Amino acid sequence: MDVSRRRFFSGAVAGAAGTALTAGVLAEGARVDAAAAGTGQSTMASSYPFHGTHQAGILTPGPSGKQNAACFAAFDVTTANRAELVDLFKTLTGRARFLTAGGAAPDLGVGEPPSDSAVLGGDIPADGLTVTTGVGASLFDDRFGLAKLKPAKLTPMRTFPNDAPDPAWMHGDLLVQLCANHPDTVHHTIRDITRQTRGALQLRWKIEGYNSPPRPSGTGRNLLGFKDGTANPTGSDAESLIWTDGADEPAWTRGGTYHVVRLIRMLVEFWDRVSITEQENMFGRRRDSGAPLDGNQEFDTPNYAADPKGSVIPMDSHIRLANPRTPDTARQQLVRRSYNYDLGVDPNGNLATGHIFSCYQQDVKRQFEAIQTRLIDEPLTDYVQPFGGGYFFALPGVADKDDWYGRGMLA
Repeated sequence: MDVSRRRFFSGAVAGAAGTALTAGVLAEGARVDAAAAGTGQSTMASSYPFHGTHQAGILTPGPSGKQNAACFAAFDVTTANRAELVDLFKTLTGRARFLTAGGAAPDLGVGEPPSDSAVLGGDIPADGLTVTTGVGASLFDDRFGLAKLKPAKLTPMRTFPNDAPDPAWMHGDLLVQLCANHPDTVHHTIRDITRQTRGALQLRWKIEGYNSPPRPSGTGRNLLGFKDGTANPTGSDAESLIWTDGADEPAWTRGGTYHVVRLIRMLVEFWDRVSITEQENMFGRRRDSGAPLDGNQEFDTPNYAADPKGSVIPMDSHIRLANPRTPDTARQQLVRRSYNYDLGVDPNGNLATGHIFSCYQQDVKRQFEAIQTRLIDEPLTDYVQPFGGGYFFALPGVADKDDWYGRGMLA
């Protein structure tokens, strides 16, 4: 193909937005690999509890830690005042509570538009749906009198040196993350929410993603062919890294977490022409097994102390920069919940595919930004192009049937 990589870059990000308009956002309905589980049965949960101290969809349990299909939708809030904002959050809570439990759509009678799209049939299944709601820094401007209640560490998303930001794909007053077992459930949910909140929310950007099952085992792969999220903290380690405790935050934030979404175009046509040795050196892992270059199994811990000059795992490899595994960087870890995406074809005729990087943490600066700063100019930057996303604060959980999203912030 007689086209330079730099010329490809020049149209890559602009093509992402154009593709969304011309080709639509596509979601791959990835299924859990039951054969890999060795059971012959589906391992997907049919539902997750909606009520709790924390929102579902952050540390949702399961064989892969997340459902197969996802949608990340950012909105601008268009309500006129704080009272209407309260109504919006109550409506959003009610829809999420109903849809995550499932049930029959009400019959509004002859002559009325149907209450549901029937995309999932007359009896709506829960299908493992989780709805995770967050707010952006822009919600705390002077419209609703919320400035003094803004989470202490919430800011607009920072642009890094290797980014190519497209304003059409960035920021938002409110983010809804939808995860479910199947893509039609995700479609049904975003359609329901936009219908029920019309006049109060306006979609700013939306992208749908899919979770790759283990192939052949272990962690799923990204579209560069490498296992993605092998070193993700789990259990109590994850809990200690993400939930705010209110010590230096407004009291209402207790039980919430900072949510970073980063949309990353992957230039797969160029990546596919790179030797396997160079690919593995850029990641610091073997492509087939996911093992670190000094190990044999995916979950082996790389021994950087035995390789101080990077003779085996290069000093500028992705895993070494992202997680140096030192006492000083231990509290910089974060919890990832990422998905692959496919936006079809860009105007240049290239695949518009990539990665929805999604992560949770207590402090964006201490965690995500510290890691991303180390990754500036890493070798992978020639093959990936971050173009959108935002910083959000995922609200505390909805305690019970009388509670609603953001009540501590707005009541």
